Amino acid sequence: MTDQKPTVVLVHGAFAESASWSGVVQRLRERSIDVVAAGNPLRGVPGDAAYVRDVVAAISGPVVLVGHSYGGMVITEAAAGNGKVTGLVYVCAFAPDHGESAFDLSTRFPGSTLGQALTAYPVSTGGNELAIRPDVFHQQFAADVSAERAAVMFATQRPVTELALTTGLPAAAPAWASIPSWFVFSDADLCIPVELQRHMAKRAEARSVREVPGASHAISVSQPDAVTATILEAVAAA
Repeated sequence: MTDQKPTVVLVHGAFAESASWSGVVQRLRERSIDVVAAGNPLRGVPGDAAYVRDVVAAISGPVVLVGHSYGGMVITEAAAGNGKVTGLVYVCAFAPDHGESAFDLSTRFPGSTLGQALTAYPVSTGGNELAIRPDVFHQQFAADVSAERAAVMFATQRPVTELALTTGLPAAAPAWASIPSWFVFSDADLCIPVELQRHMAKRAEARSVREVPGASHAISVSQPDAVTATILEAVAAA
């Protein structure tokens, strides 16, 4: 326990970018909470987590790590063995155990249509990079935002490497096994099945679970109040 209020570090997932947290950032700042929306490289779990650890190391005082989608993989690895992290918040996010990848987890329960919405192309560093196709981005990723906003989100989406989605969690013990966690997700998520999210929250013995009916995978954009409320619970617990 500490008397210092934690800084919130927001980690976006695949097909999103830091500005996807804008509504959440605004609401946290209105409550005088320090917040950083980190740029997730989306190249691979070990390297992405190392970058987030560097962000955390540069912050004075405790940190609450918040991950959206694939960002949940990253914060689970980045927080493992990190004494500065006091809480983990999973926002429509993967909360893997050792060896589990985003791809493996997403196929354990029915409901995800992400695979058929992707386009792949090779990159010079090796392997393939994945992005959501323009004809399906709105419905697949952000069905509960306006078409105009979804078009901007498509244009600014950050592609992810195939390697990042197929690499299992390196940490021998996932961070959620020793750090308190909170979950917020939707029952209409087309990228991560809701039954999987319920399973991961139960497995992590989450302090609280907030399920938002009808929201899309882009819940930080469309439902910033619900996401902020969950983060505030983690901040208060610290």
